[in-house]
Amino acid sequence: MNAGRAAAIDRRRVGWWLVAAVVAGIVGLFVFSFVGTFVLGLFVYYGARPVNRRIQRWIDSRGLAATVTLLFIVVPTLALLGYAGFVALRELTATLDSGTVTLLLNHLPGDQQTLADVVQNFPQFVRQLGEISQFQQALGTLAGVLGAVTTGLLHLTLALAFAFFLYRDGHRLQAWYRETVGGRDTAAYAFLAGIDADLEVVYFGNVLTVLAVTLGSMAIYNGYNFLAPGPVSLPFPTLLAILTGLSTFVPLVVGKLVYVPATAYLALRAVQADGSLLVYPVGFLVVVFLLLDILPQSIVRPYISGQTMHEGAVLFAYILGTALFGWYGLFLGPLLLVVVVQFANFVLEDLLWGRPFSAAPTDTTNLGTDPTEMKATTADAATDEGPAPSDDSADGHESGGERENASEGDRGV
Repeated sequence: MNAGRAAAIDRRRVGWWLVAAVVAGIVGLFVFSFVGTFVLGLFVYYGARPVNRRIQRWIDSRGLAATVTLLFIVVPTLALLGYAGFVALRELTATLDSGTVTLLLNHLPGDQQTLADVVQNFPQFVRQLGEISQFQQALGTLAGVLGAVTTGLLHLTLALAFAFFLYRDGHRLQAWYRETVGGRDTAAYAFLAGIDADLEVVYFGNVLTVLAVTLGSMAIYNGYNFLAPGPVSLPFPTLLAILTGLSTFVPLVVGKLVYVPATAYLALRAVQADGSLLVYPVGFLVVVFLLLDILPQSIVRPYISGQTMHEGAVLFAYILGTALFGWYGLFLGPLLLVVVVQFANFVLEDLLWGRPFSAAPTDTTNLGTDPTEMKATTADAATDEGPAPSDDSADGHESGGERENASEGDRGV
């Protein structure tokens, strides 16, 4: 009887494992289909989590704190996109000849007479526009740009929503993991705690470095244009400053992707205009090399990021991740590097030698954050007091807000 009951239980357990595999496959399909969106959401989450912690100290609601945090990201992002779109529109109009521009302007519905003419002769007007090759090319380009912008805004919205729910409900997910998988004395918890800490170090450090380089580039590029004569002036200095800041994501390479071609362009303009003007491109190169390359690499990034990862490994993670996965590889590459490093720290040696798994890191590598050295863990006291209340305000302050802020703030990240 007991043997039959045990066999029935085993069959039910096998059936539930099959259901679990199907559920995992469904979740994996969604993650794989939108992997770029999820990785971008993780970047937004970790890149602004220290800001969110400080906001939670002043705002008595996790949801409101998450909203305020994301506003610091959305508004600047939309401003940058708006500026880039303005520059692209200006470049597009510059490629059209005067006849095309005049024809388009003359047929804009600015008054009733023009509107009546367009309505009465609409087929002829469409044929005239269709015969202009520049307009056809511009229309196709505009359609492609609009499609790309729409897709980008969709991914950005989903990523921001993902980050919002992590800010608001991440402590619930963490509590579930501790209760279901293991507490802080288990290797599984230490492994994910190390990943969590290192992702914040890498992503938040990069955000601050990019912000510092972008602001510095704006000051230097616009200051150069103020001092340099017209023939060797820098085109679109603010846009180039934004691109210089974004290129800082790649360690060692940093702003060279932008300021080296810009210097070559200025040198060519100087040679074509007057050889004596070469002093301006040379001076520009020296200043940007010292302030936008040496300074971020030697002082800003090490001070912010804490040197928890090998710079060469991070460099290959950025470059190979982008080359292999595309745009989202810029964020996925460092994530995979952190996972590999922490796996080597907490699992690999015990797995190879058949030893019991523990929360203590092995001697495999000295890279990455050691969560056993943290002064406190996140919200263990909240677990001891029972489940958090459902009210957002009370949940964000009484049940986990202050204790989580204090414990996470002691990580030294």
